[in-house]
Order: sequence, then structure tokens, then C-alpha cells
Amino acid sequence: MTNDEPQPYNTAKIKGNNMTTKIRTRFAPSPTGFLHIGGARTALFNWLFSRHNGGEFVLRIEDTDQERSTDESTKAILDAMTWMGLNWDEGPHFQAQRVDLHRDMVQKLINEGKAYICTCTSEELETKRKSALTAGKKPKYDGTCRDKNLKKSPGSVVRFRGAQTGITIVEDLIKGNISFNNDELDDLIIERGDGYPTYNFAVVIDDALMNITHVIRGDDHVNNTPRQILMYQALGFDVPKFAHVPMILGSDKARLSKRHGATSVMAYKEMGYLPEALVNYLVRLGWSHGDQEIFSPKELIEYFALSAVGKSPAIFNPEKLLWLNAHYIKEATSERLAEEMKTLWPAGTNIGDADFTKKVIVDLQPRVKTLVELAGAANFYFTDQIQYEEQAAQKFLVPEVAAHLKAMAAAIPSVQNFTKEGLEEFLKAFTEENNIKFKVIAQPLRVALTGKTVSPGIDEIMVTLGKDRVVQRINAAVAYIDNQNK
Repeated sequence: MTNDEPQPYNTAKIKGNNMTTKIRTRFAPSPTGFLHIGGARTALFNWLFSRHNGGEFVLRIEDTDQERSTDESTKAILDAMTWMGLNWDEGPHFQAQRVDLHRDMVQKLINEGKAYICTCTSEELETKRKSALTAGKKPKYDGTCRDKNLKKSPGSVVRFRGAQTGITIVEDLIKGNISFNNDELDDLIIERGDGYPTYNFAVVIDDALMNITHVIRGDDHVNNTPRQILMYQALGFDVPKFAHVPMILGSDKARLSKRHGATSVMAYKEMGYLPEALVNYLVRLGWSHGDQEIFSPKELIEYFALSAVGKSPAIFNPEKLLWLNAHYIKEATSERLAEEMKTLWPAGTNIGDADFTKKVIVDLQPRVKTLVELAGAANFYFTDQIQYEEQAAQKFLVPEVAAHLKAMAAAIPSVQNFTKEGLEEFLKAFTEENNIKFKVIAQPLRVALTGKTVSPGIDEIMVTLGKDRVVQRINAAVAYIDNQNK
């Protein structure tokens, strides 16, 4: 994947109260893997907040970790967001293309005495950390190089000269005000020994120069925020508003991981989930609007507010997501599902013509919870030779029903009204004429048509298969019975 040139951004609004009045949010993933469920919810909240307020949603790829960032991961993230319908108004910007700008800002702080060179080795830092812990102190950098006025050298880093007195208050739109004592915040590294800016510094520069007004992100970033606020102030930037969203936990109250189920957005696509089901589920993880459970995209945009986001962690419930997916499958058109199914049919499935496939989908969509389940349940429609489940054949394809099945195969070509209603009348008349109850022929007929004992309604299946297939399958079942009893 080729990184496009970043779109223009406003670099003029650096000092004073110049923050744009238009609300601008951003999603800034690192391209080091797939889009995680937690990241997807963060992107969704940012997208909804900007859309609700008539603002703009910016996408920025934070790819300064050159060892772990890949084009494949970038593409996976963009594909996941596109699948979920989270369109962006600007971007994607690529942070790695902005490194020279970040370095200029590092030098600006050095020139103004707000940052300094540090030559402490990793071994020295580890010794300092252990000593602080032994003494019962917080293991922060002790400021060894703070006032030495050192010059850059191979392996040296740049540290931000943090405030040593006073407090920094994070005015969180979800959690409320959070106070931090400045003397507990160490002098953070803002440029690594390889010359690349650190996350905490680059994100401040990019958010400020892209006029981001609201930073909505996971609450694992809360402790970064006071440090970032001090950097905004040191650089003369307006400080954006912050909102930290509680984490998503598994049913055991541990941080969501693979043991709780799939964590990748696109894994859910592959498992046969519809994007609107995942979006609806994720937005309800920590946000509510009364007792309403199911929302249209229009309703989500209309109702979404940060004030309705809870302060407690949300618990991921796969069964609830599955229920929502079943609902959206039932509500979807057969044309829409046929399109979604294109990559989900098992290899070798001859799905036939489009109209037939849509009829199959209509039969099954009220009965399945995922599109993968639909693909599996549809197999008997598309096969030329039914494979009978062993127990079903032993119980229902028996000599006692062979004559009834043969008579039915002979009568079906004369049925004029081959519809659900017409077949209901035909089956009723057939049982009366043969002086049998429908249950005598129902399961044998079902097994003849599908190979199993559980399926959509017999009349629905017959209509979808059509006369020729129905007659062929019934005759094949009669032949099976005859062969089994020779």
C-alpha cells in the first residue's frame, strides 16, 4: 500500500485562543495489527460525536513505530472502518510523514529551555528505578541531566522539562475533573535516541495543528493526559477537551482478549456478522439512550452524547451481539444478504442463478444468527445429490412410506398453484385422499428433500426448489428405500 501525501492542515493556529469553533474529532490508530474491538468503539464514539455536532472526523495513522508498523495493518484498519461505515472527512494523515515537523517542535522547546538532552543509559535508568522503589518512592526520572545543558550525542534522548510544583487538572467530559500533582509527573522523553518523537509528544503536535477540539479515547490514556496538557501549554497551543472512555472487559471482568472471543473487527465479518449489528452493539457498550436497544444510523447520530457514556467498564457479551446480528439478518433484504454472502459460501458451492439464491436466503434468514450459519444451512438447496443424515434415514426413509412418497412424486407435476398456499392445499388433499395423517409423510418428505429432520417449512422448501427438483429428490428417496431393503 502506498502512503498518499497527507491532506492540508492548518498550521497557523498555534498560539492564543485560536481553537476552531467547528468540532473536530480524530481516530489515530497505530498500524501494528488489526483493528481491535476497543479501538473500533473509540472510532465509533468519535465519529458519532462529530456527526451529531455537525463537525469533522479526521483519520490519522500513527506509524512512527517503524519496526512494528506495516502497510498491511494500515489497509486492515481502513478496510474495517469502511466496512463499519465510519467514513472520515479528512485523511488519512500519516504521522511518519510529519517527523520533521515534530523535530522542529522538539528543537523549539530545547531553545526555550522547556526541554533538555539526557544521556542516561538504560542501565543507569534501571538502577535509578530500582533505587526509587527500594526507598518507597515513585520510580520516575530523577532529573540527573535536567540542568546540565548537554548537547545531542549518539543514543541521547530529549526530555520535556515538566513542572515540579502545582497541580494539573484534567477536565474530563466523562469522568469529571481529575487532579494530578505535577511533582509526580516525571520529565517525559519526547524524542528517542533514534531521532523519532515519542507518542505523547507527536500526538500533541498533530492534534494541535490539525485543530482537534475533542480528544475521545480509551481511559488507559488518562495518565498521559496531564503530561500532554503541560506540553500544549509549553508550546502555546490551545488545550482540547478530553473524554476518556472506560475499557471493555470480558465476562470475567478481565481486559478483553482472545480468550473471550474474537477481538478483530474483520473477524466478525468473516464469521458472518453484519456491520450494523456490530456498530449497534459497540455503541451500547458504555452508552445508552433510555431502554432502547436497537438504533438506526440516523438515530445514533441524533441521540449520541458524551454525557450518556458511563463511567464504569463495559462487559462484552457475545450472546447479545449474536442476538442483534440475528435481528439485522431478519430485517435485511435478500438482495443485500446475497451480496454479503458472496465470500461466505463454502468452497465448491454451486449457488445457481441469482433468483434461486435469493429464494434460499428468504427461507433461511429468519432461522439463522450469522451468515456463516446461513451458508451451512443452505447446502441442501444447492446439491444435486442429497446426503441423508444416518439417523434420519433409518427412522424415516422406511418401506412403510415408500408408496406414499412415490404417489406424491407422481401427483406433484399436476399441481397448478405451486406456491406456499397452493402446496398447503395440495398436502392437505393428498393426506385425505390417502387416508393418512400429515405426520406420517411430513418427516419422510423433509428428509427426502433436505437430508435432515430440521429445516424451514416443507411447503417453503418445495416452492424454492421448484417442481423438477422436488420430484427428483422424492424419487431418489424412494430408490434409496428400495436399495436399502433388497
